[in-house]
Amino acid sequence: MVEIATLKTERVILRQWLPEDYKPFAAINADPVVMKYFPSCLSAVESDAFADKIVSLIAKRGWGLWAVELVDTKQFIGFVGLHQPEAKLPFTPCVEIGWRLAKAYWGVGYATEAAQSVLQFAFNQLNLSEVVSFTSVTNKQSQAVMQRLRMVNTGQNFEHPSVSAESPLREHVLYKITKQQWYTLHE
Repeated sequence: MVEIATLKTERVILRQWLPEDYKPFAAINADPVVMKYFPSCLSAVESDAFADKIVSLIAKRGWGLWAVELVDTKQFIGFVGLHQPEAKLPFTPCVEIGWRLAKAYWGVGYATEAAQSVLQFAFNQLNLSEVVSFTSVTNKQSQAVMQRLRMVNTGQNFEHPSVSAESPLREHVLYKITKQQWYTLHE
């Protein structure tokens, strides 16, 4: 059996998902503000299927898109973690870092704090050589998180194959950080 990693920062715990996370996760995925840069909101059934897949991948690998829980209140607020994209992208195979938090928890540094812990895990425990992140060119909020993580815009924008050709969300930016860059920043 694979040991499942749990990460903890001052304010958040990144852990395997619990059954009680599914309902608030469905609310996050149904929120048009949160899902503005995705092709569509998710139904409760789609959200549950996505959560099931995340749980399964964490159980298989020991890491993934961890559930984020606030230390003080034990409140589930979304996910932050690592994922291996299945879509055929110009830079796959790779490991990406991603996040999705309930809107009520935006703007207070939870995504950045959790993601810093995830990058430390990626480079120290998984010994990855680099981690990427990508989003629609119009998603300035996620790009700001990438920049706070000191990830670098590669300038290699690409058309995401899972987004329709007519969508203004199709063009994506690609950010990355290498293990060496991470260590240089955290010496």
